[in-house]
Amino acid sequence: MSPVDPERQRIDVQYQSAVRNFETAVRALQRQNYEKAAEIFEKLVNSEAREVAERARVHLRLCQHRSGRAASAPKSAEEYYTLGVACLNTRNLELAIERLSKADKLKPRQDHIRYALAAAHARQGNTDAAFEHLGAAVTLRPENRIQARHDEDFHGLVSDPRFRRLLYPAGS
Repeated sequence: MSPVDPERQRIDVQYQSAVRNFETAVRALQRQNYEKAAEIFEKLVNSEAREVAERARVHLRLCQHRSGRAASAPKSAEEYYTLGVACLNTRNLELAIERLSKADKLKPRQDHIRYALAAAHARQGNTDAAFEHLGAAVTLRPENRIQARHDEDFHGLVSDPRFRRLLYPAGS
């Protein structure tokens, strides 16, 4: 049995604590308690857990936007993606497409961005654009087929023959 590295153990505890706090902030955000969520996200922005800090920064901007406080403009593709998905979830489809398109321009060939663009266009009723983005998402990551088959965002496309061809290719 190898000895436990105390430094590694300290980092793991810090990371787990940051994740728990992040989850608490997300729950506050979902309850539309933007001030409480922003307070927690502000503390996490300086966390040593880099990925938690980056996500906290993006969610903090969302809280600031929702609460009417001035938020700095998104800078990275991931920030635009997160804000775009938030708009998609609230059915602000035009803004979702705008932000997701910006994410796609900043970081092309990302299956999750193209998938979200497909969902936004499908919800908006723009089937050609939805199939274009969904096809790209499936090409980049074939597992997206399975997810799209059960995604309610694509229910409006089910009767289109392109849906079956794309998501149920011969032999699958």
